Amino acid sequence: MATVLFALFLLFAAINLSYFIAFFSFSGSRSSEAKPVTFPVSVIVCAKNEAENLQNFLPSILEQDYPDFEVIVINDASADHTLDIIEEFQQIDPRIKIVNVENNEAFWANKKYALTLGIKKAQNEHLVFTDADCAPQSIHWLRHMASGFSEEKTIVLGYGGYFQYKKSFINKLIRFETLLTAIQYFSYAKLGNPYMGVGRNLAYTSGQFYKLNGFASHLQIRSGDDDLFVNEAATNKNVVVCDHKESITRSVPKTSISKWFRQKRRHASVAKFYKSKHKLLLGLFYTSRLLFWILLIILLVFKIYWPFTLGVLGLTLIIEGIVYFQSAKKLDEKDVIWLFPILEPFLILSQLGIFIANIISKPSHWK
Repeated sequence: MATVLFALFLLFAAINLSYFIAFFSFSGSRSSEAKPVTFPVSVIVCAKNEAENLQNFLPSILEQDYPDFEVIVINDASADHTLDIIEEFQQIDPRIKIVNVENNEAFWANKKYALTLGIKKAQNEHLVFTDADCAPQSIHWLRHMASGFSEEKTIVLGYGGYFQYKKSFINKLIRFETLLTAIQYFSYAKLGNPYMGVGRNLAYTSGQFYKLNGFASHLQIRSGDDDLFVNEAATNKNVVVCDHKESITRSVPKTSISKWFRQKRRHASVAKFYKSKHKLLLGLFYTSRLLFWILLIILLVFKIYWPFTLGVLGLTLIIEGIVYFQSAKKLDEKDVIWLFPILEPFLILSQLGIFIANIISKPSHWK
């Protein structure tokens, strides 16, 4: 029995390591560079009850060093003063275009409906998306995202991180999980198998949008305006990764484990609609990590081949640490790396809890 447990431990360790070796395709690559581009761009921001965030973060979009862009701000049936704030900004800056969405019984609380109206309002072919609680971390953000476009590349994947607030465990966990997610979808894209993007920092052409008939194939699913769209539209030829530090956006993170847990439940509920190959690869990655840690604990508690077990653990942590460190350096998340041996098992347990919770009940969606 002991030999079987150790053999299974080695198997799942090997699977886990194979993934992280594949992740070198992103972590070990050179960061993208901005090219000189001047074509007009439409920035699209969807806001629902985001009056305060728009006041804080919309100026960072308007201050972008880019020659020709408009900003489509969508008021998605807000109950606060979101529309008033947008109108105040529009009086100051005519580049702002307003889309005011009223509640529609057929599409109530559906962000995809609001985004579709915003895309139809846009005057330009090249669309860059972010959220109302997001702030570009450089005045060159838009230039970097736009420079990813070419005749062949119609989808640009950016990094949407979170602000570092108090030195709390939950803040580090959120940012570590966001980093790991980015490592995965950037690496898959680099290897010619893109599967998702995040709406906090994403770009695609209107031609790509209309080619798929917009969000029609998954309009009935409340979430997934970003990852489900990319999962359906992306190929090994039309996606490019934009990972320069100046291309990063950051948004306001959740401040409690319960709020973050609910948010991740919504995100996880969408993954079951991914293409089968992506569900298989992502499921195997999570399963190998979960069983690796479970078997590790069993082997160490019962002192089964414990010197070899510790050796495998050491090798795993070294390989993972290199990937995490290189990626965090590129995406400016270095402060979370030193805790990854603690954050990783905690994240795995959280993901298991999310999976079980979603089986028991459906998560809530766009507020």
